[in-house]
Amino acid sequence: MDMPILVVEDDARINGLICETLTGAGAGYCPCGVFSGSEALLALNAQPWKCVILDLMLPGKPGAEVLAAIRACGRMPVIVLSAKSDKESKLELLSLGADDYMTKPFDTDEMAARVAAQLRRFTVYSGNGMEKTKTLRYLDIEMDAEKRAVTVGGAGAGLTRREFDILELMLRYPQKVFSRANIFESVWSEDFLGDEKTINVHVGNLRAKLSALSPHKHIKTVWGVGFRLAE
Repeated sequence: MDMPILVVEDDARINGLICETLTGAGAGYCPCGVFSGSEALLALNAQPWKCVILDLMLPGKPGAEVLAAIRACGRMPVIVLSAKSDKESKLELLSLGADDYMTKPFDTDEMAARVAAQLRRFTVYSGNGMEKTKTLRYLDIEMDAEKRAVTVGGAGAGLTRREFDILELMLRYPQKVFSRANIFESVWSEDFLGDEKTINVHVGNLRAKLSALSPHKHIKTVWGVGFRLAE
């Protein structure tokens, strides 16, 4: 099966190298290179993509704006390329919706491996009934997974992207106890490196928003393990 991959990189040499590497990977990748943020937005509207490799420093429209446009309409994996290597830049891009981050210069074989990993995770995530079941319900929570809308007791809950994804994960598997690593790797789509505070903050914020609209205690802490939906 052909898998169209959009490569957004203004350096023609790097763009060509990425496309050549993906074409030669033997996985059915069909890369298409564009060289500006404006071209990227046109390409995104022209057809569906399985994955986007996105440079940040782009002419026309900056990479951050392109990333925002992608996340406004799609859930395909986005791998960001950047010359910035500091932790703050990486965390900012991940919070805006990037699924992975590579610092220039990068190894093309590693890049291809990351593309494969992201596509594998995305395929598993969307293949285990995630796309088939559009409406999820639990107690007084109702979620429209397609429209990414949640109501609690009939009132709209203004969830962030991460909060929505954490809640959706739990609603899909209501009997499962999720470790912090489970949640991080499922929602952030990258390896968990022990940053429990990030998960605690997002789950805490999600709990507070649900509790503000309902008397129910929806999310239970399983001490020493993680979180699950309350019985």
